Amino acid sequence: MAARLTTTLPRPRLHGMFAAALLMVASAPALAIKPFTADYQASYMGVVGAGRMTLAADGANRWKYTLSVTAPLADLRQTTVFEDKGGQWRPLSGIDSSKVLAKSKTKNAVYDWNSGVASWSGDVKPERAGPVKLQSGDLDALLINLAVVRDLAAGKPMNYRMVEDGRVKQLNYTVAGKEEITVGGKPMQATKVSATNGEKQTIAWIVDGMPVPARILQRDKGQDAIDLRVQSVK
Repeated sequence: MAARLTTTLPRPRLHGMFAAALLMVASAPALAIKPFTADYQASYMGVVGAGRMTLAADGANRWKYTLSVTAPLADLRQTTVFEDKGGQWRPLSGIDSSKVLAKSKTKNAVYDWNSGVASWSGDVKPERAGPVKLQSGDLDALLINLAVVRDLAAGKPMNYRMVEDGRVKQLNYTVAGKEEITVGGKPMQATKVSATNGEKQTIAWIVDGMPVPARILQRDKGQDAIDLRVQSVK
């Protein structure tokens, strides 16, 4: 995958971003989770802006993963706190906020693994508040960005049960071939993977050794919605 303005502009989700789609089971030892900061060139509805992904420690075996996208018409931000439990990543809480022109929205998610349910509050419809029953291996949309990188490198199936916005969706990523992309002015070989959910499609380009996708493109009804292209990772 983004991956969150009063206007009639559509509000695409940062599928695990972009917000969408790709996380988990057991992590490969070679891909031990480590902090990083990745800066992106972002395009939101055709308007160029900037994006950033960060991963930082948030306590013992806990991590805070954030994606922000800033463009002239939009300010989107997603944050997920998750735990690394024996090699399995489990979302604990999330905040999804957006401002497009004069309209702001904020949604809060809680993944209560002791009770086995997830729930949402804030700017959510009653039918999207939950609770939704959790299963082992469930991810939120944002975490899938990290999972697809890990699982592709480990040769594992990139099939994810995404629990997001009061719903459960099955996202199955497939390899669409190899492509050369430019990262920081340098050509690099990337593996292209994609997943489709209804009228939405998420495409990610993954470079060996990079902890996040080098590019994430989210399309809605055949049109490009959000496009993130990495400029640097440190």
